[in-house]
Amino acid sequence: MSHPGENLSIGKYDFGCTLMELRALMELHGTEAATYLMEHYGGVVNLCKRLLTSPVDGLTGHPSDLERRQQIFGKNAIPPKRPKTFIELVWEALQDATLIILIISAVISLGLSFYRPPGSDNESCGEIIIVGDHNEETEAGWIEGAAILLSVVVVVLVTAFNDWSKEKQFRGLQSRIEKEQKFAIIRNGQIIQLPVIDIVVGDVAYIQYGDLLPADGILIQGNDLKTDESTLTGESEQVKKSIENDPMLFSGTHVMEGSGRMLVTAVGVNSQTGIIFTLLGTSESDDEVKKEEEGPRSLPANSPIE
Repeated sequence: MSHPGENLSIGKYDFGCTLMELRALMELHGTEAATYLMEHYGGVVNLCKRLLTSPVDGLTGHPSDLERRQQIFGKNAIPPKRPKTFIELVWEALQDATLIILIISAVISLGLSFYRPPGSDNESCGEIIIVGDHNEETEAGWIEGAAILLSVVVVVLVTAFNDWSKEKQFRGLQSRIEKEQKFAIIRNGQIIQLPVIDIVVGDVAYIQYGDLLPADGILIQGNDLKTDESTLTGESEQVKKSIENDPMLFSGTHVMEGSGRMLVTAVGVNSQTGIIFTLLGTSESDDEVKKEEEGPRSLPANSPIE
């Protein structure tokens, strides 16, 4: 396995910008983003040159190039949070207030059923007969507490099993959707329908009305393009996109009007949606991201990047 610093060096040398630089770029919005893009990268066309892609024809689609981009910039997939074990689901089911009350009641009932008052064996013969009848009832008293506990066990196991089954089905459905979902990508000058998971940084995507953007990107060319960014900002007002005023496009947002082409600059956990999911704890952080973040500290002082 290569060293994180080496990966970062390769990315900087080959592409002219690093993963963290692209992440920082995608955190900007509006005219601030357009100004920063022009001042630091010379515009989106020059950024395409840095990422070794064509703003018109896109990537060549060579397997080695695609693999290298995935290694450096990550894959377009957000790792789901670790599934809960059956024991964890059982423990969660036991947190129900009603079940807790039933468990306490059952324990008290069992305790009383086995309780013997002191001195009960020293009673008279007539009283012994009465106590004997009472003891027969007492000996059967444990059944009530045991029945309550058994009911609680059944409810907990059924609840945990149902939750486990639903989570398993949901993850299977989510995995199938991710594999089957496709998006229009330009490669070798042709528009092809590519599985979303195979999109890489440097791809040129063709976007149009109704699309749910699968990655972060920068607008290359647009025709009256408007997007709904309420999933990220909470604002329901549509945002007009243009190269001059607001060229930033984000994963998880919908295209409400127009069409255009965008340069993919961040995918998976490095996209704005992926970053939010990671912060909220709804997905596992990518080890590759951590390695890229630690990379600059491991670069030698005489690195050719500097």
